[in-house]
Amino acid sequence: MSSVMLIELLNEDALYQAMLTRDPAYEGRAFVGVTSTGIFCRLTCPARNPKRENCRFFATAGECLQAGFRPCKRCSPLAPAAETDPAIRTLLAAHEKDTSRRWREADIVAMGFDPSTVRRVFKRQFGMTFLEMMRLSRLCEGLDSLSNGGRVIDAQLDAGFDSPSGFRAAFARLLGQAPGAFSGHELLKADRIDTPLGTMIAVADKRSLHLLEFAERRALPGELKRLLKAARGQLGIGRFEPVDQIEAELGAYFRGEQADFETPLTLHGTPFWRAVWDELRRIPPGETRSYSQVAEAIGKPTAVRAVARANGANQISIVIPCHRVIGSDGSLTGYGGGLWRKQKLIDLERVLASQA
Repeated sequence: MSSVMLIELLNEDALYQAMLTRDPAYEGRAFVGVTSTGIFCRLTCPARNPKRENCRFFATAGECLQAGFRPCKRCSPLAPAAETDPAIRTLLAAHEKDTSRRWREADIVAMGFDPSTVRRVFKRQFGMTFLEMMRLSRLCEGLDSLSNGGRVIDAQLDAGFDSPSGFRAAFARLLGQAPGAFSGHELLKADRIDTPLGTMIAVADKRSLHLLEFAERRALPGELKRLLKAARGQLGIGRFEPVDQIEAELGAYFRGEQADFETPLTLHGTPFWRAVWDELRRIPPGETRSYSQVAEAIGKPTAVRAVARANGANQISIVIPCHRVIGSDGSLTGYGGGLWRKQKLIDLERVLASQA
């Protein structure tokens, strides 16, 4: 369901109530213009709530601007939601400035933030804590070193691990086996791809892509272990040609040049799941569907929950666009890569669609 459809279906009293409760389900799906100030805001804006008679509701920030409203300086409605939180913005900026830094809770306190608040806001936006994100980021540095032919000890140091056993244990949790077990001749190979939305892990054989996930996705270790089992232990570090191809296509996608992907895929799932994934790929860029609409499209109108499970089981992000499926009320429902990424992907594709 698009934002425009949401505005049409919900009366303004319902939207005003959502604003009073600062309901996060409407984040990015509706905005309020305040006629007494000339300002427009997110429905989650922390500013004092305006009177009902002074509110006008819009589906997009662009409509607010066209109506003559100025963006609020407190909730920054023109910026993605995750970037407006000072803790997220400051900590991620500090990480970008020094990616080798080994973060501890004391560092968060030293920067003036309450650790429990930071845990909560990062869990809400990213599905994991800031410290968990940093540990995964360091582990990806080690993966990069091994992919380039480095020694295990070099990968350990690149990842910022003092203890070899700690590095092996963390690596084994991610890929299902310790780094020293790789022969270099495995059937499947995993490598990292850097994108504007963060590091992704790609797994491919010589002919097709098997997995493409954001590195922080909580389900990633389980997905990699299932691939390891399916490949009978033949999952190594490095890359085959399909990873080069998808990296180039992702680059064009994030530059706003195209939303088409031609990298061959191997899908690991039941026939029902594959039917759902095929339907997801038929959703045009710039559009969204509800779970019930997808269920109807595949001829299973009562299988809404099963469609949601298939959506969550997708392990080839962006290419199979599970981010284009939203709640029936227009809310940005769960996304393994984080709701902030889902919002950015939808916004990017709306721009692509408008240019097309």
